[in-house]
Amino acid sequence: MSRILIVEDENIIRSALCRLLERHQYQVSEAESVQQATERFDFSGFDLIISDLRLPGAPGTELIQRANGTPVLIMTSYASLRSAVDSMKQGAVDYIPKPFDHDEMLKAVAQSLSKPSIALDAAANSSAPALPATKKTSPVATEDDLGIIGSSPAMQALYRKIRKVAPANATVLIQGESGTGKELVARALHNLSKRAKAPLISVNCAAIPESLIESELFGHEKGAFTGAVSARTGLIEAAHGGTLFLDEIGELPLEAQARLLRVLQEGEIRRIGSVQSQKVDVRLIAATHRRLKRLAHNGQFREDLFYRLNVISLELPPLRERGQDVLEIARHFLQKQNAQLGSKLYFSKAAELAILHYGWPGNVRELENAIERAAILCEQSQIDVDLLGIETLALDMPEALRPHSFSSKDNHEPDENLSLEDYFQHFVLEHQEHMTETELARKLGISRKCLWERRQRLGIPRHKSTIEGEKE
Repeated sequence: MSRILIVEDENIIRSALCRLLERHQYQVSEAESVQQATERFDFSGFDLIISDLRLPGAPGTELIQRANGTPVLIMTSYASLRSAVDSMKQGAVDYIPKPFDHDEMLKAVAQSLSKPSIALDAAANSSAPALPATKKTSPVATEDDLGIIGSSPAMQALYRKIRKVAPANATVLIQGESGTGKELVARALHNLSKRAKAPLISVNCAAIPESLIESELFGHEKGAFTGAVSARTGLIEAAHGGTLFLDEIGELPLEAQARLLRVLQEGEIRRIGSVQSQKVDVRLIAATHRRLKRLAHNGQFREDLFYRLNVISLELPPLRERGQDVLEIARHFLQKQNAQLGSKLYFSKAAELAILHYGWPGNVRELENAIERAAILCEQSQIDVDLLGIETLALDMPEALRPHSFSSKDNHEPDENLSLEDYFQHFVLEHQEHMTETELARKLGISRKCLWERRQRLGIPRHKSTIEGEKE
């Protein structure tokens, strides 16, 4: 059981965080200030320290130097993003903005416990990382430990590319629809790289106002503009020695794109208001749901930057093209909800069919929200279709596979013990004599490639009429 120390002066937040962590099998101690924590506890006995940035007396970052190698997770308000960057420079293992929800905190805690703190030479104001703390060891990523769920052929191909690309230092462009898990891929690339012990700084370019994006990325000197009362380190500089993940890079303003291009070409940055450049060692991973080549063609994205980013391209398939992965992911989310709610919920067969055949335009993000909503609203142990809130189910789910009308020739309900693969096999064998492969795939709500893959897996040969029908 991991031991965690919480240092927070607001009693409500501290108590709520203690209860949350204790419910998830963490052993928790608490303090109201750096001084109280120092007087009460031996920091070497903890696996993680979670501290607010602003505390009475000394700031939370003071714990980084006193922690004797124990990782320190800093909590900070959204308005203090620059302070969070400074915390990372001083050696914080990570930071989480406030207010946060329970899932965000649990995820941050799990990630912080899995990696050591990085000690930086703050006194010399150097951007180069010193030797990592030796108390903790960084986990070794295994073949089955990418932090991504799915075993479809498309995802297996992606995993092979991730393992091949991760050890290199090349820039990676991750493309895919919103909600497909691009940040998970970026984190897997970082964790499998030689930079795994250094920071991974994630930035959503669409979430930062255009007037602030350059200051946030590149930093600024004191007096560089109105309100710049002190010099600030940029996010790129904070990622020195590690990885910078720029999500939604298609939203980056053209002026910032020009500055970023210099980082990629020359390996150096210049803070706003500064006349001197400084070298940075950063691996860049970018992600977007937009087609950058098309944006470049239309003058909305720098073409030279696009080619610099597109050294290695990884394409994430949408959820609707991942076959049985959708059920695997749904069950994972339901298991997560069961753990949080203390329940034993499960999906009905109709609900699993609905999940499998719905188009999921919002991909994994939409699926997670649907499962969370269903788990909260469910008044019994079984989650049925209506709780999923899939309004277009009647259009997206093939009529042939709906439980109440599985066979147009039979007036009885299908055997409740039939699996989803049984449904598929029954439908194909029944209809392939008078349907082409294209028609079968359309009725099943899947692609022809997916239909072929399932045939191969289940050992269902193509009927002569379907082959002849395709030739006509």
